[in-house]
Amino acid sequence: MAQRKNPFKRYRFPREIILMAVRWYCRFPLLCRDVRDILAERGVTVDASTIHRRMRKFGPEIRKRAYGAHRSWRGLQWHVDETYVRIGGRWCYLWRAVYQFGQLIDFRLTTKCNAKATRAFLRQARETVRQYHPLTIVTDKAHSYAKVIGEINDRLGPDGAIRHVDRKYLNNRIESDHAALKQRLRPMRGFRTLAGAKAALAGIETFRTIRKGGIRELRDRGYQ
Repeated sequence: MAQRKNPFKRYRFPREIILMAVRWYCRFPLLCRDVRDILAERGVTVDASTIHRRMRKFGPEIRKRAYGAHRSWRGLQWHVDETYVRIGGRWCYLWRAVYQFGQLIDFRLTTKCNAKATRAFLRQARETVRQYHPLTIVTDKAHSYAKVIGEINDRLGPDGAIRHVDRKYLNNRIESDHAALKQRLRPMRGFRTLAGAKAALAGIETFRTIRKGGIRELRDRGYQ
């Protein structure tokens, strides 16, 4: 088996410093300049722009490696909803799905909220979990959810059909998870670019999952 490429090769700072900076940024309500100041107090001099670049590089890398080998904790009841984030001065839609015990399944950023975006997100989430497809999906009463889940059920047939529950009050689990995520995002006051938002959210969501025990192997290594 070929060895996985070392993503830290040729960087000025060692692996531990890079991961510590990315972890602080993703785990706590800090800006890049806050992380810069904390590192400076510990004798590490680095620009805020460098921290931002490392976050964009290693946020998705941490997510890819964390989720690559950990699929079994996905549950069979999903809670799906969309919320808003500000990107480049405009509001965009952040689609998120958690399972019944609160762990994140997947997220997706889009500029529109319609059936096409719903279809793309649910396809992505189902590909993420591979064989751990849901038995039930809980949503609000948005028509796009019923339409897209109906399309999925047409392909699955009656034996594999997903039960769709469209009761908003039953979706409090993901609503409260939205609120917790927004507390972390509030100091940022939005993102500049869609690519930067995706990279930051990849790291933030992964470290939130690690902290909640969703990825036990990485948690045992201390990334929590």
